[in-house]
Amino acid sequence: MQGSFFQLVLARFVHMALPPNKLNFLIKSALEEDIGNGDYSTLSCIPSQSSGKAVLKIKQDGILAGMEVAEQIFLFKEPGCLFTAFKKDGDEMKTGEQAFEVTAKVHTILQCERLVLNCMQRMSGIATLTHQYVARLRGYKTQVLDTRKTTPNFRLLEKEAVRIGGGVNHRFGLYDMIMLKDNHIDYSGGIEAAVVKAWDYVQANGLHLKIEVETRSIEEVRQAVATGKVDRIMLDNFSPDQIRQAMRIIDGLIETEASGGINLDNIVEYARTGVDYVSVGALIHQAQSLDLSLKAVMV
Repeated sequence: MQGSFFQLVLARFVHMALPPNKLNFLIKSALEEDIGNGDYSTLSCIPSQSSGKAVLKIKQDGILAGMEVAEQIFLFKEPGCLFTAFKKDGDEMKTGEQAFEVTAKVHTILQCERLVLNCMQRMSGIATLTHQYVARLRGYKTQVLDTRKTTPNFRLLEKEAVRIGGGVNHRFGLYDMIMLKDNHIDYSGGIEAAVVKAWDYVQANGLHLKIEVETRSIEEVRQAVATGKVDRIMLDNFSPDQIRQAMRIIDGLIETEASGGINLDNIVEYARTGVDYVSVGALIHQAQSLDLSLKAVMV
């Protein structure tokens, strides 16, 4: 019986964008952190075999995110529980609506409640803010990227929330792209030296990694282009006029990314330059959690 439950859990993951092993590790660690030696509040007053039902109530308008995460949290704790979704990730949500209903042991519901809410409230806030940025870019080719300015050990879900909100994930960590920033460049002795060393390293080790280099001036843009070994150039803290000048030098040969000081008020001005991407750390670190609640259903 346990095997069939396990197969059910794996089947649910077919439709998920999140890596099952990483999500399970996050859930396991979070539940251990919260429950510790025991959920004594629940143990003291609820029989272990009692079953119950609860609904996720929406108390604030926005973009819903974390539905599949919530389902997996309950399934991780109790593989045989029944999770009924009324909405899906990326849906617009309105105050007063219900997102899902779960039927499980009461111990499961109470022990998963806070983790589910913490994840969904945070993710929905990020997805909602990202959606606002994406909406400003309609009609332009420019796409909005997130950054590594994330909460330690919660990056997996924060970046998933950006994706749900319509944004594009930049590199996930230090391992899936070579990104030569100001300190790399300065320690290496300049852009040319840094890029050539990085390119040689990629070739020598058979890595399939793009190389991005941060530039701080028009002269550095020229240097980056001249190497012929760069996949993307970041234009850091460039004004829109400076970006237009840089775009003429790059001439469509290399991907471009604008970064620094970009917000909802000025993002369209940057998009008008024709830059491929704008990266906005605020998508994650300035997003405000939305109000959701998990309430028992008494029958």
